[in-house]
Amino acid sequence: MATPNTSHGRQTSRPSPSRLRAVHELFVAGEVDASFVTSSVGPVVAQSWQRSLAGGVDPDLDGARAAAAVAAIERLRETHPLAPALPVIRRLLVDDALDSGVVVAVSAADGTLLWVEGDPTACRKAEAMNFVPGADWSERGAGTNAPGTALALDRELQIRGSEHFSRVVQPWSCTAAPVHDPTTGALLGAIDLTGGSQVASAQTLALVRATAVAVENHLALLRVAGIGEQPATRKPHLVVLGGGRPRWVTTDDYGHLHAAHLTGRHADILVLLSRHPEGLSADHLAVLLDEKDLDVVTVRAEMSRLRKVIGPQNLGSRPYRLLAPITSDIGEVFDALDAGDVAGALNRYPGPLLTQSVSPAIARLRTQLSATLRAAVLAENTHGRPDLLRRWLESPEGRDDREGWQALRDSAGLTAVARARARGHLAGLDFELG
Repeated sequence: MATPNTSHGRQTSRPSPSRLRAVHELFVAGEVDASFVTSSVGPVVAQSWQRSLAGGVDPDLDGARAAAAVAAIERLRETHPLAPALPVIRRLLVDDALDSGVVVAVSAADGTLLWVEGDPTACRKAEAMNFVPGADWSERGAGTNAPGTALALDRELQIRGSEHFSRVVQPWSCTAAPVHDPTTGALLGAIDLTGGSQVASAQTLALVRATAVAVENHLALLRVAGIGEQPATRKPHLVVLGGGRPRWVTTDDYGHLHAAHLTGRHADILVLLSRHPEGLSADHLAVLLDEKDLDVVTVRAEMSRLRKVIGPQNLGSRPYRLLAPITSDIGEVFDALDAGDVAGALNRYPGPLLTQSVSPAIARLRTQLSATLRAAVLAENTHGRPDLLRRWLESPEGRDDREGWQALRDSAGLTAVARARARGHLAGLDFELG
C-alpha cells in the first residue's frame, strides 16, 4: 500500500523510490518538463526542485556550504531567540533520539544550522554531508530539504529520500516545522528530524509540529514572566575572516545584535590586542602594524579613534589592551583546532584573515592560521575524512592546492567520479603551470 504523501500537502500516492530517483535524474538532466515532474512528485517537491535548479544548486554538491552569518556560529547560538527553548527541544526530541538513528537539528530563519544533536552514529554520518552547526541548509544553499524548504514555504513538511535535490542527501529522510515569534509572528527558524525512512511518517510530523508549538508557548511564557528580556551581557565579537568588511559585533540589553564596521587599521589593532592580552606599547604596535617607520603619534591617534568606535570601557592604555574579554572568529578557529575539531574549524573559516592588511604581524598570523588548518585537513584525510579535504579544495585557497588535489586523488574510499574529478583538476593545474 502506498504511503500518504504528507510532504505535498495533500493525500497522494508517493512514487516508489526507484521511480522517484528516475524522475529526479530526468529533471536534473533537463529531459522532462515541469508538468511531468509535478504529476510525478507533487507540486511542493517539484516547485522546490525548480527553485533549487534556478538558484544554481549543484545536485552533486558534497553538502551544504558554510553560512555567511553576521558572526561565528557560537556567537549566533548565544544570542539567537530560540536558545532559551533549547531545553524544551532536547526534552521532547533529542533525549529519545540518542539511540534511535535520528538527528535533531535547529536552524535559524536563514537556514543556518544552530544545533545538531541526537544519535552519535547518525550525527557522524550526517557530518559527511556537512549537516553540522554553521552550515547553510536553506533551500538556496542546499536545494530541496526539509528544514530549508519548510523555511522557504513557512510550513511543516516532510522530504523523503530522492525528493532531496542534492544526491548526497538522498539516503536520508527528514521532517521539519517552522517556529515563529509568539508576539510578532516573525519566522525564527525551524526544527528538523533527519534519519531513515521512519522519520517521514505521519506520527513524526505530528511530533515535530507539537514540539514547534511547545517552543512557541515556552517563549511566550518566558516573555510574560519577564525572563530573558534582559539577558546577561554578551562578550563583544570581532569578525575578521573572509571577504566581508571587518566588524565589531555587540549585543544590547534586549539581545539584538549591532555590528560596527571597522577600518582596516582598526581591525589590525583589535586582532593584535586579542592575541596579546598582556597589552602592547605604542612603539610595539607601530612595529607590528607597519614594516615601515610608523610613528607613535599616528598609533595614538588611531587608538583614540578606535576608542570612540568600540567604547572607552573596552580599551585601556599604558599599555594598550582590551579591558574585557571578547570573542573572535579567528579565535574560534584556533580554539577548534586546539580541541582537535577540524570539521568545526573548517565550518568557522570563511576565508583568510584581513587580506588587505599591510601589517607584517597580521600577514604572519594569516599564514599561520591558513597553514595550520590546511595541515589539519590533510591529516584528517589520511584518517578517512576526504569530505573535509574536498571542502578545503573547493575554497578559493584550496583551488590551486596541487598537493591537496593529489592527496584527494589518492584517498581511499573515493568514488570513481570524485577520483576522476581530482585527476581532471590536477591536469588543469599542470596545464596552467606549463
